[in-house]
Amino acid sequence: MITATAFAGKKYAVLGLARSGMSAVESLLAGGAEVTAWDSREEPRRTLEGRCTLADPVGLDLTGFEGVVVSPGVPLNRHPIAGHAASFGVPVIGDIELFALCRPELPAHRVVGITGTNGKSTTTALLHHIVQSAALPAKMGGNIGLPILGQNPLDAGGVYVLELSSYQIDLTHRLECDVAVLLNITPDHLDRYDGFTGYAAAKARLFAMQRADQVAVFGMSDAKTQAIAARESQMRAPGKVRSVDGRDLAAMQADWPSLQGPHNLQNAGVAVAVAEALGLTAAQWGPALASFRGLPHRMERVADLGGVMFINDSKATNPASTAPALAAFPPNPERRVHWIVGGLPKGDNLDECAPFFGNIAAAYTIGEAGPMFALLLEEVMPVRRSEMMCEAIRQAMNEARPGDVVLLSPACASFDQFRDYEARGDAFRQIVLALGADELAAAAAGGPR
Repeated sequence: MITATAFAGKKYAVLGLARSGMSAVESLLAGGAEVTAWDSREEPRRTLEGRCTLADPVGLDLTGFEGVVVSPGVPLNRHPIAGHAASFGVPVIGDIELFALCRPELPAHRVVGITGTNGKSTTTALLHHIVQSAALPAKMGGNIGLPILGQNPLDAGGVYVLELSSYQIDLTHRLECDVAVLLNITPDHLDRYDGFTGYAAAKARLFAMQRADQVAVFGMSDAKTQAIAARESQMRAPGKVRSVDGRDLAAMQADWPSLQGPHNLQNAGVAVAVAEALGLTAAQWGPALASFRGLPHRMERVADLGGVMFINDSKATNPASTAPALAAFPPNPERRVHWIVGGLPKGDNLDECAPFFGNIAAAYTIGEAGPMFALLLEEVMPVRRSEMMCEAIRQAMNEARPGDVVLLSPACASFDQFRDYEARGDAFRQIVLALGADELAAAAAGGPR
């Protein structure tokens, strides 16, 4: 794990013992800290019995505590821990702040912090892949993968690639990223902030923690992000701020199987800008873009059956996140997207998707939103009222032709039929592979397609 002797003899409280909280406890204990830990669930508390004090910090005298470590999921604008800690002058922090405190004791390294409303996970995973492909030691953590404190320290010359949500940035005060990234800002999580302005300000704090000689990279898809970029440009040396849309890489995109669509062009452009800031060359990042496999449930290529591509984009739980997926597959020359859409709706329209309806050969509606979406779509495209995922895939498989795409991008939450978007995506993958095996077996036997 990652820890520091700087923790020795100091008192910390940890509230919330899920993955990041538990890794914080272990790091602090390994560093010699005195830890008080708490979770509303008995099971994680039981694992720490005899190793630290078990008590809810909301009811403690926090005099002499160095900090209260909380999960990013704790709403600081509503939870009593924020006011209670403040009354003792004790900061409320997260595991990323503990990582920042460990950095002086780690072998020489660099840190990249990536935030934004959309595209964080893909860009983080892509950059991690690029750095690893260049044979540099690399770790990925933060809001993706394993908690960073629970991973082993990198050897000298390594790069820590961190996906950072606004919640994590709220709990961090001393993370000087060698390269900091803001992809975009659109309204989200407004129940935690003083409106959209407060949410944007939380994102911008990532750059306030940097030094003026460190690099900042920005996407170009929205005015709020560009306003932050302009402000940072006034405070830094020339060349330390870059705004990127990826259009200079557009001619290469056809060679990136897992990075299709205009949103992924910007994601790739940002990852390349960061890679170059780290000293990598086109000879290093170019092949890595082509070999990147993508993340599960985010434009994931599940199979290619008879020239038909099957894409799992189950993570698209609202129309705004589905729109880029539809945009990724324009007619060639005919409409070629067989769109599986529906689930538990988050609204009563598909307006964000409408500009790309011309790419869709047919829609297959499922779940609670199915009847409503069918009525919306029947005037502009063929619609199959499939109801269930298996039937939608079977119908799409029968109707798709070589060169077409069967796309699960539901524009809805999953909870009407599935535990979560991951279970929905797993079901899509399993059904496609099972039905595909049946099709191949029938073809081998000379039966009908």
